[in-house]
Amino acid sequence: MAAPELLSDEGYRADGRRPAELRKVRARMGVFAQADGSAYIEQGNTKALAVVYGPHEMRGSRSKALPDRALVNCQYSMATFSTGERRRRPHGDRQAGELALQLKQTFEAAILTRLYPRSQIDIYVQILQADGGNYCACVNAATLAVMDAGIPMRDYVCASAAGLAEDTPLADLSGPEEAAGGPRLVLALLPASGQIALLQLSARLHQERLEAVLEAAGRACRALHAVLDRVVRQRLQEVTALLGD
Repeated sequence: MAAPELLSDEGYRADGRRPAELRKVRARMGVFAQADGSAYIEQGNTKALAVVYGPHEMRGSRSKALPDRALVNCQYSMATFSTGERRRRPHGDRQAGELALQLKQTFEAAILTRLYPRSQIDIYVQILQADGGNYCACVNAATLAVMDAGIPMRDYVCASAAGLAEDTPLADLSGPEEAAGGPRLVLALLPASGQIALLQLSARLHQERLEAVLEAAGRACRALHAVLDRVVRQRLQEVTALLGD
C-alpha cells in the first residue's frame, strides 16, 4: 500500500477511522488466578496477554540481586498462530529479545522498584494475534497486569504508535499501515507527568513533521489512559464486591 493510499480523499483510513482515531480497545484484568497479576487486551485485531509474578526472592544466581531496588525481568513472545506466516517463531529470536529489553526499560521507569530491594519482578507478555502495534499492546497489557499484582507504579504506562500519510499524522497504526513502510514513531508515556518511558523512530523525519507525529502519539496515549483507567476502576469494584461477600 503506497503512502497516499493510507488516507482517502474524504479523510478516512482503510479501516474507516479518522487520522487521530484509535482502534477499538477491549481489556480485562485478572484472567489468570495462578499469577500475581494478569491482563488481556485487544487493540483492533491485535491481541496481547500479560502475566506478572512478584515481587519475589531472586531466582537462580543471587549475585544478580540489586541491593537498592528490584530487578525487572521481561520476556516477550509471539504465539505461532499470531500471524498468517506459516513458520515457527522461536522464543529467543532477535526481535523478541529487543522488544523484551524495551519492555524492561519502559517498566523500570514506571515501577517503584526501590520499595523492593534484592527482589525480582517478572513480566511475561505474549502476542496472540498480530495486526500492528504489537509492542504498544504489550505495554498496555503489562500495565494492567502490574496493577493487578498490586505493585506500586509512578503512573500508568500507555503506549501507541503514529505515522504519516503524506503530511497527515496517523495515530494507532494498524498492520497494513505499518506494512506500508512509512516512518513510524512508537511512544510509551506516563500521562500524568508527561514523562517519556520510551521513544523510538523507524526513519528520519523533519523536525516539523516529527513534532506533529509525536503529538498524535501523545494524544493517543492519553486517550488510552482513559480507557485503561476505566478497566482498573471496574476491576477494583469487582474485587471489592468479592471481598464484601
